[in-house]
Parts: sequence; structure tokens; C-alpha cells
Amino acid sequence: MTEAKAVDAPPPPPPVAAGARGNPWLVLLAVSLGVIMVMLDGTVVGIANPVIQADLGATLAELQWVTSGYLLALAVFLITAGKLGDLFGHKRVFLIGVGGFALVSVGIGFSAELAGLIPGLSPAGALIGLRVLQGLFGALLQPAALALLREAFPGDKLKQAMGAWGAIIGLSSAAGPIVGGVLVENVSWESVFFINAPVGILALVLGVLLIEKSPIKVLNRIDWGGVVLLSGAMFALVWSIIKAPEWGWGDSTTLGFLAAFAVLTAAFVFWQSRARQPLVPLSLFANASISIGTVLMMMVAFAMFGAMFFLGFFFQGTHGLTPLEAGLRMLPMSAGMIVASPLAGILLGRLGPRLTMSAGLVVTAGAMFLMSQLTIDASFLETSIPFVVLAFGMSPVFVGATEIIVGNAPEGLTGVAGGLQQSAMQVGGALGTAILGAVMAGQISATLPGHLGPAAQAIPPGQLEQLEEAASFGGLPPGIPEQLAQTVGPAVKNAFMDGMNLAFLVSTGIALLTAVLALFVKSGRKTDDVPVHVG
Repeated sequence: MTEAKAVDAPPPPPPVAAGARGNPWLVLLAVSLGVIMVMLDGTVVGIANPVIQADLGATLAELQWVTSGYLLALAVFLITAGKLGDLFGHKRVFLIGVGGFALVSVGIGFSAELAGLIPGLSPAGALIGLRVLQGLFGALLQPAALALLREAFPGDKLKQAMGAWGAIIGLSSAAGPIVGGVLVENVSWESVFFINAPVGILALVLGVLLIEKSPIKVLNRIDWGGVVLLSGAMFALVWSIIKAPEWGWGDSTTLGFLAAFAVLTAAFVFWQSRARQPLVPLSLFANASISIGTVLMMMVAFAMFGAMFFLGFFFQGTHGLTPLEAGLRMLPMSAGMIVASPLAGILLGRLGPRLTMSAGLVVTAGAMFLMSQLTIDASFLETSIPFVVLAFGMSPVFVGATEIIVGNAPEGLTGVAGGLQQSAMQVGGALGTAILGAVMAGQISATLPGHLGPAAQAIPPGQLEQLEEAASFGGLPPGIPEQLAQTVGPAVKNAFMDGMNLAFLVSTGIALLTAVLALFVKSGRKTDDVPVHVG
């Protein structure tokens, strides 16, 4: 306390026009622009994946790494990044994240040229490396954005803010498939990354002008021991999840990484219980709603992102649509979030999180089941109905879980809580992509020979493996003879549909289980005191 008095307080900021700097709704606009980059990036990458695969000659594993490498960086660094915001100010950390994310996005657009400058580095390898770096900057901006909203909005308005936040993200998601489809089809896949540059510049300008500096009430220092242990544990977990489909879940290497995760997690918990200024105060988890909300977010992301990974291949590979047509097909889901997210904020305020989120998860399960019944020649209406239903099911869950985790956190730990929420989402997404990918690959291997019929016996084992890998993309291997394509094409597409439908059925079950878990949460309450000691 003596040290704190010895530090000169920063001079007060110059007066600004009323309704400008610090206005909660303008702060929401500024931070949303930063996160819009991340949302656009995720949406357009899904649309661009088939074109990236064809242009760079990437394998399915490399394409998964374009997504998984980004998720890995996010998952490892999110909680630490949230803590950095608590220590050094959420505005400063947010602006660094925005600027870095936009700059690396431009670099991704030149990944092929950058690969040519480094001997032995393939274009796909350069793309993956830059996506990892992009994930690190994304980890800086996302928890800081949520913490800035928590600071800007009074407690009774936080649910409305989260609903509006969801609507803005829904709008960016709705624009993503269209913008991505237009750019991929008429310009190049690289242009979908270049688009982050103007968005990032606008977010930086508005952030500097509109966001108040985050007050730092207590002198702090970084718990480097906690950072190392937590980062190691998160890396071991996500790495084992990503590589398990390749190594095998029972392989000694997979089990070794999972064991390392368990040991490092135990060491982290012990260290946090002894540290004077812990990275993540363990008393934060004494709040059951924060703990349950974290698990809830992980399970929802598992079902959502794991199953949705394959839709781009379904529309462009199996269904034969162009990138723009595929974007239009996915528009109803994203557009539905624009309406559903503010409505979710209102319902959460009136009915509370338990009933609203549980009902949303049941609706989500219904949407996943409808998608498990899709056929190769599904019409626009047949895909639009489950997408709209999914938007109205998922919105209460994402808005509610975010408000529960961030809203229940003490004022001095909003950055850590935001990092926890985002980390749970990314770990869940990585789990879903890896596990449902393995489920899908296993189903394709099991059903493809049956769809091929007698022709399967005449296909050499090596070529059959190539067909199985191509089926994971929803199409056929490049350069396949026309006559052979006509013979095996329907079988490959039917095997893909078998795998995708099973993935959606698994997601249906996950959503129903999560609906039960949602019955045990409580609404977040914004408090000005800090009942846990701040690190």
C-alpha cells in the first residue's frame, strides 16, 4: 500500500465532448470493429479453404492446421493475454492486438512470396506459421474487448450490451460469406485476408479516440511461473487433440501429451495456491457459475465449430457450388444471429440464464439433427431452415455464457475472465474439429467400400486411401481420369455425406447434454469490489 502511494497518479485526460469518449455504446462500436476482423477472418477462411487447397496443393492435414494452428495460439495465450490487459490496461492491449492482427493478415496474403524467400518453406507452411502469429494477436484483442465492455456498461445494461455485441458479430458473420465468396471468386483467396487492413485501421482510429484508458487500481507484476505452466499445459492439451487423429487416441505419444497436460495443470494449480500475485486466482472458480459457464462454452464450441468445419467442403465439393454460392447458402445462419442475439439479451434479462440457455441448447440440438438429415442435392430451403434454427438456438448460449463468465468476475479480473471465456471456446473448437474429424474419417473409411461395391476390389489399396482422403474434402482427387471419376464419384460423395451426417448427430447429443448443464448457472452481477486477491 505504501508503494502505491509513492507512485504519481497519471494526469487527468483532457475534457472531451459529452457522448464521445467513454460513451458505452461508442465503446461497443470501437471494440466490435476489432473483433469483426476476427469474425470475418474465420468465416472467409471456411469459404476459401477449397481454393487454398487447390492453389497451394495443401493436404487435408495442412488445411486443418490453417484453422488448428490459429486455435492453438489462441488457446495457449488467451488467459495470459487477458491478464496483460488487467495489468497494463485493456485499451493499450486491445490496440496492440488490433494492429498486429491487421498487419499479419496482410502478411498472410503474401505467404506464397514469403515462402520463396526462405529455403525449404512451402507456401502452405508459411500460411500456417502466419496464422499462428495471427492467433497470438487475436488472443490479445478478444479478452480486452470483453473487459472494455464490462468497464463501460453498468451492470443492468450489460446483458443488453452483450446482445448488441452478438448482433454486430452476427452482422459481420453474415457479411463474411458474401464478401469472401465475391473476393475468392473474382479476385483471389489472398484478398480475403487483405480486407482486414482497412477494418483494422478504422478500429485503431476509433479505439484511440473513443475508449477511455483502463484504470489500474493495484500495483501488479506478471506471474511468469504461472504463465509458463499454464502455457505448457494448454499447449500439451490442444496439441494432443489436434494430432490425435493422426497418431491415434491410444498411441503412446498422444497419451504422453495428455499426461503432460495433467502434470502441468496440477503444477499450475499448486503454484497458483502459493503465488503472492497469481496469474489466475483460484478463488475465481469458487463461483460455480464461472466454472459451469466455462465448461458450457467449451461444449457448445465443440458441437458448433467441429461440425461447421465441413460445411464449406459440402457446398463446394459435394454440392458443386461456387464460393459465392456457398457463401449465400450459409447466409441465413449468420443473418439470423443479427435478430437472435439482441432477442437473446432481452430474454436473458427477463427469464434468467437457466431457462433461456437450456431452451437455446435444445433448439440447437434440433438444428444439428436437421443438418444430419441433409442430402447431396439439398435445396436452398432445406439448408436454410436448420441454419436459421441454429442461429436462434446458439445466440442465447453464446450471449449468456459470455455474460455469466465476465459478469460474475470481480472488477479487477475482467481480463482474465474474458481470456477464460475465449480460451474455453477455442479449446472446445479444437476438440470438436479433431474429434468430429476423426469420427468423420472413420465413417468414410467404413462406408466408402460399400458405396463403391464390386469396383472396390479392383482399386489398389494406395488409390483407395487417396479416395478416402479426397472424400474428406467432399470431392475427388485432382487429375483423376474422367471415366474413373464417373465410376467412383457418386460413391465418394455418398461416403462424405455419411461422415458429415454422423458428425452432426454427435453434435446433437453434445448439445442435449449441455442443455442439462445450463440449468445450474446463475446470472452475472457486476460488482465494484474485488473479493479475490488480484495478481
